[in-house]
Amino acid sequence: MTPNRLKSGFAEKQPQAGIWLSLDAPAATEIAAGSGADWLLIDMEHSPTPLSHIGHHLRAAMAGPVEPVVRVPLAEPVMVKRLLDLGARSLMFPMIDSAEDAARVVSYTRYPPEGMRGVSMTTRANSYGRNPDYLASYTDDLCLIVQVETPQAIAAIPQIAAVPGVDAVFIGPADLSASMGHLGASGHQEVQALIDKGCALARAAGKPIGILGFGTDLARDYFARGFDFVAIAGDSWLLARQFDAMVTALKD
Repeated sequence: MTPNRLKSGFAEKQPQAGIWLSLDAPAATEIAAGSGADWLLIDMEHSPTPLSHIGHHLRAAMAGPVEPVVRVPLAEPVMVKRLLDLGARSLMFPMIDSAEDAARVVSYTRYPPEGMRGVSMTTRANSYGRNPDYLASYTDDLCLIVQVETPQAIAAIPQIAAVPGVDAVFIGPADLSASMGHLGASGHQEVQALIDKGCALARAAGKPIGILGFGTDLARDYFARGFDFVAIAGDSWLLARQFDAMVTALKD
């Protein structure tokens, strides 16, 4: 298996652009994988994508030199165990508000005695039992990203970033703005100020920081402001806007 490109990029301090996938269409994953993006996000939190389809998306992502990240629908151990067994090695956990939350999700990804992940010797993750080194080496390419989506979580970034096993922090601007009383207005000055504070706190802690920022201008702005990895577009977002733009242009 190839090294985790996203995790390697973090170590090399390279800016990395990603594409958010929520349509549950492996063909869209395959197309996105060949786009030149550095990472893809396969969303299970705000999409219909079930566990049984994740393997198809992971295989589709092999169409390009890209790292697929799976956002779990809920931070709980059974789902995490099954995703890891399927071969997902980069996971994003939503709504992490504290160091205790972060330590808990890390424990779901580690075998005893470091954690509570159950052991199966024949899974896609270990090439169906053909990789005898998996148990000793699986953490080398494991990449755990925790989402901070409230003012409380932003304030706790130094403590969250210090948790062993946390590889990166990701700000969710939509939920952050909602928790601040600015529902649907992530561009509000107060929200953007807190986003910048979160970025500064993560960088001071020496931890890569990411954010969702769809569109060329917004993505460039976030990279310029110090973010290490940015979700620059989404499959459904692109499809809707390109359809609308084409139909409007022809009607005009």
